[in-house]
Amino acid sequence: MKRFLSLVLVLALVAAMGIFSTALAADDGFVDGKFTETRHIKVEIFNRNNDGGSDPTNNPFTDYIKKGMLEKYNVEVEYVSVGRWTEVDDINNLLATGEAPDICVTYSYPTIQTFADMGGVIDLNPYLTEYKDQLGDLWGLLEDYNIYYDQNPETKTVWALEAVLADRARLNTFIRKDWLDKLGLALPTTEEEFYNCLVAFRDNAETLLGADAAKMVPYSTSTDIGWRNDLLSISKVPEDVDDATLYVYGYDDRHLLYPNYKEGIRVLNKWYNEGLVWKDFGLYTDSTAEDDMMKAGYVGAFIHNWDYPFRNNDDSIEANLVRNVGPDAAFVAVDCFKNEAGITRKYLADRIDRKVFFPATNKEPLASLLYVNFISNPDTIKFLQTGKEGVNHEITADGAYKTLPATGEWVMNSGMNIDYTITVNGLNIGEATEASRALNYSSVPAEIVIGAHEAAIANGRTAKHYNVGDITAETDVGTSLTAKRDAMLTQAVSASVDQFDAVYDAGMADYLASGGQAIIDERAEKLQAVYNEAPAVK
Repeated sequence: MKRFLSLVLVLALVAAMGIFSTALAADDGFVDGKFTETRHIKVEIFNRNNDGGSDPTNNPFTDYIKKGMLEKYNVEVEYVSVGRWTEVDDINNLLATGEAPDICVTYSYPTIQTFADMGGVIDLNPYLTEYKDQLGDLWGLLEDYNIYYDQNPETKTVWALEAVLADRARLNTFIRKDWLDKLGLALPTTEEEFYNCLVAFRDNAETLLGADAAKMVPYSTSTDIGWRNDLLSISKVPEDVDDATLYVYGYDDRHLLYPNYKEGIRVLNKWYNEGLVWKDFGLYTDSTAEDDMMKAGYVGAFIHNWDYPFRNNDDSIEANLVRNVGPDAAFVAVDCFKNEAGITRKYLADRIDRKVFFPATNKEPLASLLYVNFISNPDTIKFLQTGKEGVNHEITADGAYKTLPATGEWVMNSGMNIDYTITVNGLNIGEATEASRALNYSSVPAEIVIGAHEAAIANGRTAKHYNVGDITAETDVGTSLTAKRDAMLTQAVSASVDQFDAVYDAGMADYLASGGQAIIDERAEKLQAVYNEAPAVK
């Protein structure tokens, strides 16, 4: 309700200012690809509040963009800092005060749809068409697929541009290789073998941790159960599930509604009640406690982002583990959760990522699109992702870019500067990409990274994209449903075994009654109307 009222206030203010416009008029101050008079735009940039990081609004990378935009287009760029984890509320507040950035970024399309339904977002389609010749880098990177990904098939409106997900590797299962070696165990290749390793860690805590045996955590997770245990949960999804089912029940990006998903959570509940899962995982949100345990050497296994233990160079989990435990301490990726067909299936993301949109308060849509075009240029992407030679990277004999641990103003606050490369997520530097990926982690041997990446994409499947237009039931319920999902899964995992079904089923019923079922119904209805398809699972 607070967010809704904020939006009402925003749109009332905007309307009173008389700046809504759906008509497109050629900008007669734009001559030969450059403005005759200097224009000014504001761009949202995430602030991750990194210890030892640089000012996200003012550093060599922002200087590079500002200088390039001024020289090429005569456009001044100003960055507006927005909290990474509070971005929706922060943007609402900026809109309410009339200070919204001209270019906004979010991971939530329903948030954009909420704004658009109330007239608060610019339709980009007319500008994309009128100025296509000036936006060659943008079209070259995103192509029709990403540019028109969210286009309404009836009205043809384009409320947002979908960034390219250049590397679709999502998750990996990591396990302590040195612990396995010490106990004479092989790398697990099945769920049963993985479980047996966790049991061995628990039962041999004194052997593995000595005086710190009480701190043993065989398997760690967080309150984001859906993300952190996805590989286990989707191993219960039938291999022959059809694309229509994946679409209708695929609203939740944690795959909560996929068929048989519950059975993966049941396994996790069993592990929890056997003392194999971090007993306090539900008590910590937005805390470094879990990472600190991993760095200290108390954790035996976990599922996380495919490269998670390798991130942050000298402060990575892997680097800290070596310092705190010894040179042989290491997490390695294993691929062991097989479905009923014996396949370690991964449901990979489509080639879309963050969504870039312009609020209706934007008075410079063309200048803003030229910004998006500039940061989509291959040379711009390469500089932002690799930085300065000798400071952020060195070039190897075979032309690969090897990351160096930068300090001071040259620190990248996000991996590969994804907060600046808002139209691409994942290393995207042309021919050098593949050779460079494994060298992006200065504290980890390249072969470990290569193995992890291969495991993360093995047996990948991407669900078919159906463009059925706006799903109105999804509007403004994303945040509330996400919170309900995380709460119900956390409660289900930590419930007693005999109460698991009751807790899970009650939580799911509440989720569906709070908007989840309405989304399913509308998706099914529109899928039938547009594609004449229906899900096999109901």
